[in-house]
Amino acid sequence: MTVPLSDRPTAPLSDARIVRVAAGQGFWGDWLEAPRRQVEGGDLDYLMLDYLAEVTMSILQKQKERDLNAGYALDFVGAVESVLPAIVERGVRVIANAGGVNPPACAAAIRQLAERHRAAEHVRVGVVTGDDLLPRLDDLIAGGHALRNMETGEPLVSVRDRVLSANAYLGSVPIVEALAKGANIVITGRSTDTALTMAPLRHEFGWRGDDWDKLAAGIVAGHIIECGAQCSGGNCLYDWEAIPDLANVGYPIVEAEPDGTFVVVKHPSTGGRISIPSVTEQLVYEMGDPREYITPDVIADFTTIRLEQAGEDRVRVFGIKGRPPTDKLKVSIAHRAGFKAVGTLVYSWPDAFAKAQLADRVLRERLNRLGLRFDEVLPEFVGVSATHGPLAGESHDVPEVQLRVGVRGTDRSAVERFTREIAPLVLNGPPSVTGFAGGRPKVEDVVAYWPALIDKRVVRTSVEVLA
Repeated sequence: MTVPLSDRPTAPLSDARIVRVAAGQGFWGDWLEAPRRQVEGGDLDYLMLDYLAEVTMSILQKQKERDLNAGYALDFVGAVESVLPAIVERGVRVIANAGGVNPPACAAAIRQLAERHRAAEHVRVGVVTGDDLLPRLDDLIAGGHALRNMETGEPLVSVRDRVLSANAYLGSVPIVEALAKGANIVITGRSTDTALTMAPLRHEFGWRGDDWDKLAAGIVAGHIIECGAQCSGGNCLYDWEAIPDLANVGYPIVEAEPDGTFVVVKHPSTGGRISIPSVTEQLVYEMGDPREYITPDVIADFTTIRLEQAGEDRVRVFGIKGRPPTDKLKVSIAHRAGFKAVGTLVYSWPDAFAKAQLADRVLRERLNRLGLRFDEVLPEFVGVSATHGPLAGESHDVPEVQLRVGVRGTDRSAVERFTREIAPLVLNGPPSVTGFAGGRPKVEDVVAYWPALIDKRVVRTSVEVLA
């Protein structure tokens, strides 16, 4: 069925209700213990698990090409298994974009898991599809949708034969639909990260499709917790040495109210810290124009956000304003763009940096003599300037330097030959070298990112609840 973009509220609750949404994963590969720790640490209404980065979709698509039952985040099955008692006994609902490029297969795996644990009658899986545009690309292009690269303006037809995946970012509407149909586990493909948190708030509080300020608050709540512990002390620059017990870091929870205000908290007796600086660092993560944080549901104005330290590990967020969204959806497209290889050598004191520089010059001369041509050759001197480049200054008196050289090009044989040229430097290059125990570098496919926009009206989402 096609999901109607209805503005009608769904099952509004008492204004006294606080809804608790906890983050349990910030990317595919995040801490496996986090989901279980979240549900065991205290009362929750929803557990949100975010698995998808742009490059993840292309990885999953290649997996699906090899196996039609693959193409989703396998970690999700273990995460659901670890929280299944909370789903069955306490009514915690789970929302995740773990479906990747194959939400139906992911849903089938969850149903099988429930059956193995004799919990099938208590598990209702909502499956959201429609974001995958790959099967429709040719028809869309023929219909006048150029899917131009948002950075270069180039039409997608220029790389059409190399496209691996193409997924529209869906908003909260189909997730709300699944919740309204009684799903207690909702699986999507490529939705916006923020929709995973905003959808349960919209469902529980009955926010209308034109409640712009409230919807914007839901988007901000989702943005703050979408990266897991990054807002509760992890990867936090401010006063990082004083952040307590990161080995036991608590993942964030949003305690939301019907008017759109919310408090960011974590479970007691967990490590990390929730403070105005930690929340602020996450707010500016991946931000463009702060006045226009654009999502399929609403445009949130981040300049209106107000933060208040409301107690230990409690930050209150309020004052958020929003306005109507655009008529477009962002599309994340990945395409093959040649080959790459990266090799490393480590040079030690004395004159570590000078030795690494000489090794780089020798390697380049040999590649030139062989007539090898690459789209890019990138040398980095880790320990000196790999992070800050010229801003690192001239202080090169370091005890050891890693020379890391990457090459990229369309000629696989040239990239392969590079992998054979770096190893000889161990014996026929500068002295005091180590760090080559891994052997020759591997040649890998380069997957390039192609951001585009498409008319919302041509993206047809569907919701099915498996019980």
